[in-house]
Amino acid sequence: MAMSKCPECSSDVSNFALNCPSCGAHLKKSRRGFFGYIIKYSFIGFNILMLGAFISGMGGVNEVMNESMSDAEMAGATIGAGIGISMVLGIWAFGDIILGLLVFLTRAKS
Repeated sequence: MAMSKCPECSSDVSNFALNCPSCGAHLKKSRRGFFGYIIKYSFIGFNILMLGAFISGMGGVNEVMNESMSDAEMAGATIGAGIGISMVLGIWAFGDIILGLLVFLTRAKS
């Protein structure tokens, strides 16, 4: 096992150590693993995707509302839009909870 000197107290420390056992100084920063990076960027991508779905859904609702002829069509469009937007927001919240927990669990250990 290779040893190096601690920059703070000059004691011998393993090259694999994150902290000096003598003085507790940080020797190197811990990093997120490969799987952690995949989860982190999946979380970011999921949020961007869901934001796009929400915005496009709202745009589609606007088009349907402008083109509806009768009151019945307007009521159906309103109810359908409410159900659709509720589903998108529900999936978004559920996905954020699951992926957020995975991001938290795969973070770099200190």
